[in-house]
Amino acid sequence: MSNPWSWETDEERLLRFMKIPVKRKLEWLHEIHQINVKYFSKRMQNVECEMEDKMARIFDLEERTTKFAKEVIRMCKVLPRGPINDRLISQVVGSSGSVGANYREANDALGKNDFLQRLRISRREAKECHHWLDLISEANSEKSIEIKLLLKEAAELRNILSAIIKKVEN
Repeated sequence: MSNPWSWETDEERLLRFMKIPVKRKLEWLHEIHQINVKYFSKRMQNVECEMEDKMARIFDLEERTTKFAKEVIRMCKVLPRGPINDRLISQVVGSSGSVGANYREANDALGKNDFLQRLRISRREAKECHHWLDLISEANSEKSIEIKLLLKEAAELRNILSAIIKKVEN
């Protein structure tokens, strides 16, 4: 089916569009917005479910911290480049990787004090990672749902590490 208005010039189309009442234009914008909201809500729910399923299957903390760092890297790869994001990405990738690296070091500790010290460093890195993710969320509001899941995982890792520290100290 061909466009009935294909014979119009751009100026004629613009004039025709200008004659449409503002109320109708606003209705169109509202309809488009509703469609976008429905589409992106479903898409983000699917992404959220996939990430939660992936994280729920990981029980070994070494694997889980590595998986977390990989998810952070994947998220950072799709962020737009710029002076703000470049700095934030550098920081969050470093701190997310350090959570797992320090936890692995703790598992190879020479004694109880060394073990606790490495766990505290790992917990500190999880807190730092949470901080950087929060800033990335602020700078990239369109990715807030994906970042929210990573923030949740960073908080869970911090809580797990805190519980281990508390248990070992007592």
